[in-house]
Amino acid sequence: MIKLLGKMKAKEWLMALGAALLVLGQIFFDLKLPEYMSNLTILIQTPGSTVNEILLTGGKMLACTAASAAMAIICGYLSARVGSGFSFTIRELLFNKVSDFSKKEMLDFSVPSLINRTTNDVSQVQMSVSMGLQMIVKAPIMAVWAIIKIVTKSWTLSLITAGFVIFLLGIMSVMITVVIPRFKIVQKQIDKINLIARENLTGINVVHAFRAEDYQNKKFDVAATNLMKTQLFNQRTFALLMPLVGLAMNCLGLVIYWVGAGIINNIPVADFAGRLTMFSDVVVFSTYATYVIMSIMMLVMIVMFLPAAQVSAQRICEVLFTESDLHEGRENEAEEEGTVEFKNVSFRYPDSSENTLENISFKVNKGETIAFIGATGSGKTTLISLAARFYDATEGEIFVDGINVRDFSFDALYDRIGFVTQKAVLFAGDIKKNVLFGESRGEKTDKNAYEALETAQAKEFVEKLAGGINSPISQGGTNVSGGQKQRISIARALARKPEILIFDDSFSALDYKTDKALRSELDKKLSGVTKMIVAQRIGTIRNADQIVVLDEGKAVGIGTHSELMESCEVYREIAMSQLSEDELK
Repeated sequence: MIKLLGKMKAKEWLMALGAALLVLGQIFFDLKLPEYMSNLTILIQTPGSTVNEILLTGGKMLACTAASAAMAIICGYLSARVGSGFSFTIRELLFNKVSDFSKKEMLDFSVPSLINRTTNDVSQVQMSVSMGLQMIVKAPIMAVWAIIKIVTKSWTLSLITAGFVIFLLGIMSVMITVVIPRFKIVQKQIDKINLIARENLTGINVVHAFRAEDYQNKKFDVAATNLMKTQLFNQRTFALLMPLVGLAMNCLGLVIYWVGAGIINNIPVADFAGRLTMFSDVVVFSTYATYVIMSIMMLVMIVMFLPAAQVSAQRICEVLFTESDLHEGRENEAEEEGTVEFKNVSFRYPDSSENTLENISFKVNKGETIAFIGATGSGKTTLISLAARFYDATEGEIFVDGINVRDFSFDALYDRIGFVTQKAVLFAGDIKKNVLFGESRGEKTDKNAYEALETAQAKEFVEKLAGGINSPISQGGTNVSGGQKQRISIARALARKPEILIFDDSFSALDYKTDKALRSELDKKLSGVTKMIVAQRIGTIRNADQIVVLDEGKAVGIGTHSELMESCEVYREIAMSQLSEDELK
């Protein structure tokens, strides 16, 4: 929690300091009231006291109450400002940090967990800051201040009060020890529920198609039941605290008055002044003792939300202080243009004991097309992900424009690359915003967007839409077909004006006619752009300058279509499974 508070801005620290000072003012005025109450008791019981003296003392009590209330209101306002400002800062830091994560960190944390940390965990911390700023300062100071004042009144009553306090603190310690470990379990269980809910909503069509509603419901029920049981245990444990504190407060008051009455009875009747003073002290003592128990009640409330906030803070810090595996270089310029070279590249996923890719070497020059083909799981997507530096190679080197990709700044590297993912991803907004998405060399103009859409064979269907290029796109692109979504994704990469275009099986949702027209436009309009294509169709890649055939992570063949038909058995099998002999010739 302390590491997280270090992210608080200077303005928020100043407001927090102001709130703390106001809390001290509240305590001062609250603890002045018993003194005036003592004076009032003595004035009422003392013969010869005037009404004006009583009214003056009562007026001072009202002034203390009003001052304390005003400070409480201002303190509440400042605490809310600090909490909301702090949560905004943390969410912003989390969002920016997650945006910089590589695929490895995304897999380590999982998407549902990161969403939960950005929403629920930050809310827990915000509540602890807003409430704790008042209670964490007020409870211990009020308790200590009140104890100092009551110790001088009566050692007997002080020991009784100390006994009640020790009893309550002991119960709190036991409950904290039992409950805190379960708060960590709760957060993990919430992550699990988010995972199941997100999985169910994402694949709702599959769930309906396979009539798996009952199966999904049972899976969700198991996770929800586990969370409910853990939460019930925590809440039932905490539910005992408040009644115990309330019972202790009432019992303490009774014991103080009972013991105080005995002390007063032991004072001779003739000593009227002594009896009056002791009576006043007992009244004041009971008030101060109530303040001590009230401080314990505030500590109870802190105990109820602080452990959960502490767990949430730890989870947030895990994200904020995680170092990405990918470190940015400093190179921005290169002498070459549009070249990609792999030198003896091997790659192993962090949680794997075997290489996914092994000893891959090739070079593609400006304007050339290199294609990758192979069975499912052969490492095609992993290979081009290395070229885009979504991961770093385990062994070997990867060069773009003659510079090692590790040495490029991220801006310089991604300005050179237009990447079309295997699964077309669109963002909520409109077609224009999706095509001109992100920062790039391409101009943010309608002309550039239309040119990219035309090349991607998407202009025709876009112009038929009522809003044209400004037609809305729903979250995930659910209001357009798979082929339309893929063409808009391709247009987005083209609009960047890149040196290198990477297509990760990006033509799979296109019909053969559109596929052929798109490749023809790419060859005609982007002859100077290097193209790296992952594909399953021989027809899509047969005219590539080089074709790399992958089998279980190894390059078993590199060459043109005709060369591989003669020299590579794996390629020949793939080709003959898709095309007839006449078509291949």
